[in-house]
Amino acid sequence: MSVGAPGQAGSDWPPRASIDRLRLRARLLVQIRAFFLERNVLEVETPCMASCGASDVHIASLVTRCQATGGDSRLFLQTSPEFAMKRLLAAGSGPIYQVCRAFRDGERGRLHNPEFTLLEWYRPGFDHYALMDELESLVDQLLGSAAPAPRLSYRDAFLAFGGIDPFEENTKTLLARAEARGLVLTAGSPPDRDLALDFLFSHTVQVCFGDGRIFVHDYPASQAALARVRAGEPPVAERFELFINGIEIANGYHELADADEQRRRFAADGQARRRLGLEQIPVDERLLAALSAGLPDCAGVAVGLDRLFMIAAGENSIDAVMAFPLDRA
Repeated sequence: MSVGAPGQAGSDWPPRASIDRLRLRARLLVQIRAFFLERNVLEVETPCMASCGASDVHIASLVTRCQATGGDSRLFLQTSPEFAMKRLLAAGSGPIYQVCRAFRDGERGRLHNPEFTLLEWYRPGFDHYALMDELESLVDQLLGSAAPAPRLSYRDAFLAFGGIDPFEENTKTLLARAEARGLVLTAGSPPDRDLALDFLFSHTVQVCFGDGRIFVHDYPASQAALARVRAGEPPVAERFELFINGIEIANGYHELADADEQRRRFAADGQARRRLGLEQIPVDERLLAALSAGLPDCAGVAVGLDRLFMIAAGENSIDAVMAFPLDRA
C-alpha cells in the first residue's frame, strides 16, 4: 500500500497535536471545571446551531441546512453561546459557564481555526472589574501564579504605546496614521474611525505588550458590542480584553440588559452590513424577549481556550494543541 504525499488523504490521518499535548489539554479542562465547581457556577450546554447568528460586521458566521422540521431550515453555527446563555440567565439560572465548540469563518492561521473551543461564563452581581479578578484567578491556576496583571484603560494604552489619544484625535488623522502603517482602503471607502483604531491598536499598541499578562478596559462606546456604556466625557464601553504574550485571550463585558438599546444596536449592525455588502443576519427576537423579561445585572467573558492551551504548552500555534485542525478535519 503506497503512502500519499504530505497533505494528501491517507498520509495526514494522525492528529496534529502530540498525545502529550492532548493529555495537557485534558488536564487543563479538568482544572477549569474544578475551578467553577468550587465556586458553585453551573455548567450548561446550549445549541451549536440556531436560527440567528452574530450581527457584528467583523464576525463571519458559518451556515448549515436542516430538514428536521419538514422544511429546508437555514441555521447558523454559533460564533459564541452568548445569546442562549443570556436566555438562561433571564430564566433564573444564576451563575453559569460553558465549554463549547464555536465556529467563525474567514480566518485560518497560527491563532485561528474556523472551529475552535470557547469557555464562556456569566456572573450575576459582577461588573467587568470583578470579572477581571476572577479571570485572573483562573489564569493563575492554569498557567501558574504571576504578579498581578497591569490594567490599562484603552485610552491609557494608546497614550502609552501609540502616542495618541484615541478619543480626541480626529478621524482623518487616525486614518492617515493607519495608512502609513499599512492599512489598505478601497477606493471610495467611507471614513471609518473604528477601523482605523482597530488597526492602530493591533499595529502600535498590542505589539508593545511583550511577554506576560495585561488587561485593557473601557473601550470607546462605538466598540461596545453587547456591553453597557458608562456615561462620561467621553462615554466608554464597560468592556475588557486580556492579552497574554501579546495575544488576545479573552473578551468580557458588563452586560447590556436594555432590550430597546440592544434592538437599536442590532439595527445599526444591519445598516453597517448593508453598506459593506454583507449578508443580513436575522434579529434574535428570543434574546430581545429575554432581555425584556429581565436579565440580571451581570458580567460575562469569552476565553479562547485553544490559545490559552497553546501558551500553557509553550507552543507557537494553536494547531499544536488541536487534534484535527481544519487541514486534517
